[in-house]
Amino acid sequence: MEDAFLKKMKTSLMALKKEILKNLASESEDFRTIIEDMDPKDLADIAADDIDRKTLEALGTQELRRLQLIESALARVENKKYGLCARCSKKIPRERLEAIPYALLCIECKSSEERRNR
Repeated sequence: MEDAFLKKMKTSLMALKKEILKNLASESEDFRTIIEDMDPKDLADIAADDIDRKTLEALGTQELRRLQLIESALARVENKKYGLCARCSKKIPRERLEAIPYALLCIECKSSEERRNR
């Protein structure tokens, strides 16, 4: 893969990482606020608070997974393995990497994985 493209993708990955860390910090603050604001309430309020907490936890888990994928992609950039499918070792199309900079699999392997998981 050419150096200019790798540099562009590394910059993109770093920006995504920064955004996710910012979001996680914000969600953590929101989560803390929800917990601190809980006082004895009626059952509907308690259920709503529980849903808010679970939503924040799910978002945090999803963001943490994306952060792991980004870290992995940055390591592949450094190891000169970026852009190669983790399963079949074929080149991942540039368009896919531009859409999902932390993509691990080529389109064929990803499609195959999704079909298996149904």
